[in-house]
Amino acid sequence: MFYGVELESRLMLGTAQYPSPAVLQQAIQASGTEVITVSLRREGQGGAGFRDLIAASGCRILPNTAGCHTAAEAVTTAQMAREVFQTNWIKLEVIGHADTLQPDPFALVEAARVLCADGFEVFPYTTEDLILGEKLVEAGCQVLMPWGAPIGSGQGLRNIDGLRAMRAHFPDIPLVVDAGIGAPSQAAQAMELGYDAVLLNTAVAKALDPVAMAAAFGQAVRAGQMAAQAGLMPRRDMAAASTPIFGMADFSASEGM
Repeated sequence: MFYGVELESRLMLGTAQYPSPAVLQQAIQASGTEVITVSLRREGQGGAGFRDLIAASGCRILPNTAGCHTAAEAVTTAQMAREVFQTNWIKLEVIGHADTLQPDPFALVEAARVLCADGFEVFPYTTEDLILGEKLVEAGCQVLMPWGAPIGSGQGLRNIDGLRAMRAHFPDIPLVVDAGIGAPSQAAQAMELGYDAVLLNTAVAKALDPVAMAAAFGQAVRAGQMAAQAGLMPRRDMAAASTPIFGMADFSASEGM
């Protein structure tokens, strides 16, 4: 549940870089997603046709502050997005490093504090740093979105131990793995760690067949969630026979014959 909204699908899908609006529309439908992310710049470039497309999708819109490098830029962009999309939801991005697109932790907390005080329901794009997560929660965020890897890299979950520790540290906070997911298996892995959702874009938009890939991610997220709920077997350092020894034939008596 995100800010009181219950969702059936645990996949959130970005809307950039698709080969055509028609393919985007088909990918949204194939994925089963109920939340799509849209940047203010993307909406401005697409015009009325793009607005009609996202409205027809029936999905909740999660505007984002992509491209912002300061808290002031992010706050202004979020305020404009709220007017355009008529929602208090905002995916907060404040980029601090040009190459990795890693968020600026200080500006991120500053912007989150301002936006939460202004009535926004903030989804902060962050790292798996526990202290940063605590500061964001203290600022008013009720969701955390740690990266799996740098945006668009397709590297998957680079710090599984860190993500696992974050899940344990914030047991009651919805957590979404955002960025770096490149394959359905990686999305399933995130869900198996107990995360509440996965957000991705490039892996679907840039696939040879975005519609088929969107469907694959939708199924992978569901499979990972089911596995987590069913209870994954613990890892062992040594083998454990699956066939019981009781009832096996004893050939020791015949060794001297």
